[in-house]
Amino acid sequence: MEFHHHHHLLLQNLFNLCPLLSSSAALLFFRKRKKKMDCSICSSMPFILRPPRNTICGTCYEGARNVITLMNKLEIDHHCKSTDKATPAPSSSPNSCKPLGNLSKWMTSMKEIEEDLNKKISFLSGLIVAFRDQIHTDIQLKPGNDGPSIPAHGALLAARSEIFRNMLDSDGCKAPPSDTITLSELNTEELESLLEFLYSGNLGWDKLEKHVYSLFLAADKYEIPYLQDFCERYMLSSLNASNVLEILEISDVCSNKALKEIALNFIIRNMEDIVFSPKYEVFAPKNPHLGLQITRAFLMDAKTKRINGV
Repeated sequence: MEFHHHHHLLLQNLFNLCPLLSSSAALLFFRKRKKKMDCSICSSMPFILRPPRNTICGTCYEGARNVITLMNKLEIDHHCKSTDKATPAPSSSPNSCKPLGNLSKWMTSMKEIEEDLNKKISFLSGLIVAFRDQIHTDIQLKPGNDGPSIPAHGALLAARSEIFRNMLDSDGCKAPPSDTITLSELNTEELESLLEFLYSGNLGWDKLEKHVYSLFLAADKYEIPYLQDFCERYMLSSLNASNVLEILEISDVCSNKALKEIALNFIIRNMEDIVFSPKYEVFAPKNPHLGLQITRAFLMDAKTKRINGV
């Protein structure tokens, strides 16, 4: 948060620095003031008490210079695409502030897009309210651990999953609102997390970390592609030696070839640490076919390296 706040302030005050940054004398002045000091951009002091605007720290100076250099590059690239290739691009000084007008328009456009997205999120959050407050619910979902049933909306379930739609369209579910669907593979917490995602399209990282494997299996079983992608992105971002065997196992169960290949390659690159771990001793007897695939993949990799002289 501190990093983003710092750079937000930098962009917010960048335009005030334009006359200064376009001056070589000012640049020299800034270079000499890179030691730790109060800064007119990132200072935590109230605005009225801040130092003069030509007093900035080294970090803000470098950030401002990099932003201007980037905008100059984007301007040159745009010019080259919109003119004849034989026409040379106009010369541009690294410290020129001319592109900052375009930056201002871009920032305004981004702000408008952000406001529009916030309005849409607020509008769609009505679904979450309807779920939380049990407004006009017409179906009960029961977890497999004999926990209490959770009221939900059949229409939303049908819209999110073709499997749920078929279940709700079947003769057994065409009646009273007291109908119950049991999801035996999920416990109460996992079912609550699944419903939270179906209603909001998102899930907190703490819940995702705890239930990612169960949710990935549920997404595969009930054909919820967006949830599959959501869980897969998390597993790839958190892939390490302590969880790669679980990811390999679940990718095999769900026939996710891309995820399985990534997990296998990771195991090969860290073969000794993984194969001699206590987790592998539990994993191998339960998944002999995957143990065989790991061995074959390792031998094929060794053969390829030998042929290539690696």
